[in-house]
Amino acid sequence: MKYTSAAEAVKVINSNDRVYVHSVSMAPQTLIQAMTERYAELRNVEVCHLHTEGAAPYADLKYADSFHVNSLFVGANVRHTIKAGNGSYTPVFLSEIPYLFRKGVLPINVALMQVSPPDQHGFCSLGTSVDASLAAAQAAEHVIAQVNPQVPRTHGDSLIHLSKFDALVEVNEAIPAHEPVEPTAVEMQIGKNVASLVEDGSCLQMGIGAIPNAALSQMGHLKNLGIHTEMFSDGVLDLVEKGIINGLEKKTHPGKIISGFVMGSKRLYDFIDDNPQVNLLDIGYVNDTAVIRKNPKAVSINSAVEIDLTGQVCADSIGPKMYSGVGGQMDFIRGAMLSKGGKPILALPSTTRHGQTRIVPFLKNGAGVVTTRSHVRFIVTEYGIADLYGKSLKQRAEAMASIAHPDFRDSILKAYYEAIH
Repeated sequence: MKYTSAAEAVKVINSNDRVYVHSVSMAPQTLIQAMTERYAELRNVEVCHLHTEGAAPYADLKYADSFHVNSLFVGANVRHTIKAGNGSYTPVFLSEIPYLFRKGVLPINVALMQVSPPDQHGFCSLGTSVDASLAAAQAAEHVIAQVNPQVPRTHGDSLIHLSKFDALVEVNEAIPAHEPVEPTAVEMQIGKNVASLVEDGSCLQMGIGAIPNAALSQMGHLKNLGIHTEMFSDGVLDLVEKGIINGLEKKTHPGKIISGFVMGSKRLYDFIDDNPQVNLLDIGYVNDTAVIRKNPKAVSINSAVEIDLTGQVCADSIGPKMYSGVGGQMDFIRGAMLSKGGKPILALPSTTRHGQTRIVPFLKNGAGVVTTRSHVRFIVTEYGIADLYGKSLKQRAEAMASIAHPDFRDSILKAYYEAIH
């Protein structure tokens, strides 16, 4: 396999191609920059990806004739493209994205990847992100990879042989990392409320951020927790080291931490490096409802932008303005609900940073419904837990108002009842 320069490697990209960029912390910055530098000779290249960390220079409006961003999950580095018109969003469950690639619904011409150096058998690792990136690499006509010794070598579906790459580019650079943020008092109370729902032997799914970490920090009294999640971060590490997370009661992959990708600190990346306890698997499998439900006491912990009094959940937009994406929320909410003893949980502060209520009479005009009111069960804020399972719309409205900020409880109920009567 010939190593070459980034400028040479990206010459395989042609106008009108669809280019996939490796996800999250694995976004290959050297290849991205080299592709962007070809803007003068390229036209109408669709750059397709989930959330990516680091720079996204192709998303600059001045390159709109050359590159169009198709976000399968909208990150901060490309959020502006949707408003500017040089980007769009494709709504899709995270579990189904691999099929878009493999079935040719979204054919991939070129995949830009980042991998670990090859082992003695010629296998490189996809590092911190297998997710839908494995499928993109398998389906792409051409696969280019930057080879980075600072990429953790992960187990599971992560390995790709050198023979699968059309070109390799050597780099040596740190991958993006995030140190855990100390939870606020509100986030810690939400974490305590979430943790109160978790039992010994539960199998957890959680996202990144202060609330999942706060919840995990309150689970030190539990036993035999497992992990089957689309992603995890630093919050699990202390529980693993204490033996609380051991996966002993899981029915699928007992003893293993199963995930699609990870994002967090250098400590987290060192933990997953060559660690057979951690398996990063294809997200089409990880987020398959039929797989999730096999583990008893599956607990999904997700968040939302706002939730109305009937339980409709907006998690991907602020009104009509796209903010993130559908992701795997519905995959795990349904999987947890179908699991024996499972608990789907949505956790959020009762108000925004600007003091507006996030428990609302009705979703904002143009807001997207990621999770329907027939799918939700537990809603958690710092003021308590609302269990909506089996409740009528009137009962739901009362339960939801009870966990809203006290300043808004009367007004949101009043607005709701005036509108429906």
